[in-house]
Amino acid sequence: MAAKKSSPRCELRAIKIRPDVNRYAEGSCLIEMGHTQVLCLATVEEKLPKWREALAQGWVTAEYAMLPRATHTRSDRESVKGKVSGRSQEISRLVGRALRSVVDFSALGSRTVTLDCEVLQADGGTRCAAINGGFVALALALKQLRRKGLIKSSPLKQEVAAVSVGFVAGKPCLDLNYEQDSNAEVDMNVVMTSDGRFVEIQGTAEQKPFSEKQMAEMIKNATQGIRQIIQIQKKTLK
Repeated sequence: MAAKKSSPRCELRAIKIRPDVNRYAEGSCLIEMGHTQVLCLATVEEKLPKWREALAQGWVTAEYAMLPRATHTRSDRESVKGKVSGRSQEISRLVGRALRSVVDFSALGSRTVTLDCEVLQADGGTRCAAINGGFVALALALKQLRRKGLIKSSPLKQEVAAVSVGFVAGKPCLDLNYEQDSNAEVDMNVVMTSDGRFVEIQGTAEQKPFSEKQMAEMIKNATQGIRQIIQIQKKTLK
């Protein structure tokens, strides 16, 4: 019997964020968005990249990777291939940009926070899950710095979150899983801060160009979804 196809839905999949899952990282969490699972680890180092030392301001960066069996079939480790794929580099930069958008680097001081986002299981929306979990791991690491008296105030200016939106079978869809993403006429990733400003919008017409009306509808749906995700982030951090 053929597997039943996922119907388009304009609501978030079930989201779970489990904080402090790693005893060694300064901040950590495991985020689940539907069947997608991403482990996010924040490492604090008392050093800066060479090019940033003169500024004496902190830095936040990210690295994204997928486990070999995170998908239906096993893929070779990028370390075995001898190079990082273009997709992993692009997503790493996206996660870094998203998190840096809400950080006061002066308050962070001369230190670097690195977020390692490891995809344990992929069913669509892994980059969005990495941003959403990465923010929680970053916030937990910064809380630890405050508890230790290494910083006076939180460098976080506000929250940031991301979600995918699109049109599947002519209908709007929010937080697409793999099957929906594979069949979407339009696929878009939206990154937004808690005050309603956009960090990044990545939109692609997979089959035919989309209209301004469809664009507005996707942005509206993404905004509503991101507000819900931010509430989950806040609840986790409390």
